[in-house]
Amino acid sequence: MIQKLESATALAGTVRIPGDKSISHRYAMLAAIAEGTSVIGRFAASRDCHSTLACLRALGVEVGTAGDTVTIRGRGLHGLSAPAAALDAGNSGTTMRLLAGILAGQPFDSVLTGDDSLVNRPMGRVLEPLRRMGAAVEARERDLPPLRVRGGALRAIRYALPVASAQVKSCVLLAGLYGSGTTAVEEPVPTRDHTEIALGEFGAAVRVAGNWIEVDPGPRLVGRRLVVPGDLSGAAFFLVAAAIVPGSDLRLPGVGLNRRRRELLGYLERAGMELEVERESAESGEARGDLRVRYSPRLLSGALPPIAGAETAALIDEIPVLAVLGSQAAGGLEISDAGELRVKESDRIAAVAANLAAMGARVTEKPDGLVIAGGARLRGADIATRGDHRIAMAFAVAALAAQGETRIHAADCADVSFPGFWDALRSVR
Repeated sequence: MIQKLESATALAGTVRIPGDKSISHRYAMLAAIAEGTSVIGRFAASRDCHSTLACLRALGVEVGTAGDTVTIRGRGLHGLSAPAAALDAGNSGTTMRLLAGILAGQPFDSVLTGDDSLVNRPMGRVLEPLRRMGAAVEARERDLPPLRVRGGALRAIRYALPVASAQVKSCVLLAGLYGSGTTAVEEPVPTRDHTEIALGEFGAAVRVAGNWIEVDPGPRLVGRRLVVPGDLSGAAFFLVAAAIVPGSDLRLPGVGLNRRRRELLGYLERAGMELEVERESAESGEARGDLRVRYSPRLLSGALPPIAGAETAALIDEIPVLAVLGSQAAGGLEISDAGELRVKESDRIAAVAANLAAMGARVTEKPDGLVIAGGARLRGADIATRGDHRIAMAFAVAALAAQGETRIHAADCADVSFPGFWDALRSVR
């Protein structure tokens, strides 16, 4: 599908952001291995999260859906059933990496596969700690999926992550539920802590001391009623869009404000964005609130703060749209320490560089990031999304500030994380 977009004169109104993808995955997986029934409200409608639900059904879990509410009848920690066929994670690296941790502790063999993109994403970062725990995990050459997991008894480990990754941390913690003792993971820099919060909500014993996270084995997880907050990563596209289109004023209600995700808001406020947080609260262990953003000429008058080190890890999913923002700020933006973007749904560094250049921006591609010269008057162009949802949505935002028509190819990939994105964008133009 090709989406054709022209520049916008202003954006105004309210956008309901879909439920947080990261949190939805974790609630569903823990609900599946809990005892009793869990009801999860505002569950993410994304393809990725429904790939997780499909995998859980294939493992014998009863899953019901009604609108954005998902009901899961848990099977207990050791109650999953051997699947009759390979488990298809679709495009979802989160599904594959986190589920591998749970499957490593099950008394049966399973295979995890996915679409053409996913089976070309290396999985070595989760295979290495799982093998240290005693799991028999096989992959293709270069640690590529499909993954064959021969589940069984696992030993506890203390594992220092070589690279900051919330998904690898989560895989090890989930496998630790099946360990011989307390499993601990050390992060080089703090990453999103949705897994730690969700484990605690379902009844697991989780402790955090400095950069170490510990989980005790064999917990009795209990089904819960939970409500997923709106996805701050999805909100980022509308925050940037309103900030760069003159006259804009948008409200985004009920967005997740997790302390490790809120660094996005801190970064945007430091950069000069006209941003307010209203009606903050906490539910199901996760903070949330309403966001209001207006056109931000002060933000566009200078350089954006460079993104590097721990801040890169905190903003990793938002970097494509922040790169678009950097092209509109007079002083541009430099991004470093983002080599992980090379092995996402696409090589996001290359995709951002190529598409910004096609729209008339000056960009230098680095091995681990980008240098973006600011103040570009973008022009409409053909955008190659490479089937990557974040590239599609980031360049939809760029199109709003570009002269002429922009054509976004394979635009339906936005459904991977934000079903209804194109309708939401049209509703506030």
